[in-house]
Amino acid sequence: MSIEIHGHLASGFEPVAEAFKENFTERDELGAGFTLIREGEVLVDIHAGHADRKAERPWTAETIVPVFSTGKAVTALVVAWLVDQGHLDYDAPVAEVWPDFAQAGKGEVTLAQALSHQAGLPGYPEEMEPSDWFDRELMESRFAAMSPMWPLGEGSGYHPISYGVIADAVVRRADEHGRTVGALLRDMVCGPRGIDFHIGVPESEHDRAAEHVLPPRPPHLGSMTPEKAAAFLKPWSSPGRRGTAAWRSAELPAANGHGTARAIARLMAPFATQGRLDGEAFVSDAVIKAALTERVNGPDRVLPFDLSFACGVMINRDSEAFGPEPKAVGHYGFGGSCGFADPARGVSGAYVMNRQMDVLVGDARAKALIEAAYRCL
Repeated sequence: MSIEIHGHLASGFEPVAEAFKENFTERDELGAGFTLIREGEVLVDIHAGHADRKAERPWTAETIVPVFSTGKAVTALVVAWLVDQGHLDYDAPVAEVWPDFAQAGKGEVTLAQALSHQAGLPGYPEEMEPSDWFDRELMESRFAAMSPMWPLGEGSGYHPISYGVIADAVVRRADEHGRTVGALLRDMVCGPRGIDFHIGVPESEHDRAAEHVLPPRPPHLGSMTPEKAAAFLKPWSSPGRRGTAAWRSAELPAANGHGTARAIARLMAPFATQGRLDGEAFVSDAVIKAALTERVNGPDRVLPFDLSFACGVMINRDSEAFGPEPKAVGHYGFGGSCGFADPARGVSGAYVMNRQMDVLVGDARAKALIEAAYRCL
């Protein structure tokens, strides 16, 4: 199988290209991109394959792709910017900016706890229409009124989509112009810098989006619990009809960000470089340190792993999901995409693809690329 790799590769990083090729020849890759940045220098920015299921449309430098929960880390950066601006406080209750959230005993849940999946709202357990996720005010009112599914302080339980509902509700109320996460990302982060990442894809950009191919089987979640069922297994646990124009255009800050590997690697860079974005001060070092402080660790109530969460990102610890550095942080997305940042080395990176696998964290293709990159650093 002949694979033609396009893009930029710094001298000494040829093993990354070899690992990228092996993803196509040995791991059934369809189309993908990988980027690695160190202190503002792009070391690797490569892509190959096809953007459609029929393998008729080449993957180009302009191909964007849905990255699902990898976008949670981008949402975390938007929140960090608002914290740095003095509009939010990680240690203050969510209810200080969103009073309705205090219902059903949630008045003490802090922003940091909500962003680290401790609020007890992993999904909506009562029957609803999947399309209700597109109704921002409706879903905010439901989660504001909902009773937590476990007591605060008794661990994390991954919030696949509700993370974004909560984050967006807080952001809109804290921003002086009432902007959503997607609007702030466009106005204050990506737009001015030409970063090709979108939460809410403009219709004019839909034709650039790759088609994703669903995994061969559902991910393994372990023994079933009400929390897992609410998060993933109800007919309404996700908006459904992924890939339609309505889904691409909607703003679901936890689940439907679209972008390139280069865009995500750039957006992860502030977590690796004391808050610098494209080499310039963006968020203070103090806020980045607060954002990356571990808020909870241990067996997750939804995902079948021991996890460590900071404010919207996972901390590597000893898992090597984001390479060998225990202080590295990042996030995986459904199917295999990921973004990561290593504050010990000033390195950030991202892997995106359109053939999804049934691995929740630590997709073999992403890990092969990250491991090869670290051998070259």
